[in-house]
Amino acid sequence: MPNWGGGAKCGACEKTVYHAEEIQCNGRSFHKTCFLCMACRKALDSTTVAAHESEIYCKTCYGRKYGPKGVGFGQGAGCLSTDTGDHLGLNLQQGSPKPARPSTPTNPSKFAKKIVDVDKCPRCGKSVYAAEKIMGGGKPWHKTCFRCAICGKSLESTNVTDKDGELYCKVCYAKNFGPKGIGFGGLTQAEKKE
Repeated sequence: MPNWGGGAKCGACEKTVYHAEEIQCNGRSFHKTCFLCMACRKALDSTTVAAHESEIYCKTCYGRKYGPKGVGFGQGAGCLSTDTGDHLGLNLQQGSPKPARPSTPTNPSKFAKKIVDVDKCPRCGKSVYAAEKIMGGGKPWHKTCFRCAICGKSLESTNVTDKDGELYCKVCYAKNFGPKGIGFGGLTQAEKKE
């Protein structure tokens, strides 16, 4: 059937995918919003996707569904998994059932550390992922939050300065934190005469 609608069809929702919203994987096109793991529905990108025929998965679900089975497989070397694979339509439990484990982590400090290690943007407080990360003042920022705190001007590595954990353009920094007096931007000629 000819494709009269223009763009390719999305591999997930079968609607037209236009170039600006297109992600290609395994010869198929997807909307950015439809590029999700078929098992756990996590958003995917080029570093987390694993394709199997016409299906796309995150690497974790792909390993559980198509990777080697048995003790120590599917979760990394030396790890045992309590995941039964039920959400994937798999029956991974073999032999007698094991006693239930407590739902609280055995080492709470390790669990808490994983939550704290997520990079947070100092301006908006939300998580900063690698695709949108800009480093400034030793901290990760969203591209959209990487702006002068005073005038709102978008910053680059050539015009950014930081003070007390906040970012400023060089002009605003000089006006507010630089030397004061005639010729330094603190007073104008009209202000001096008054």
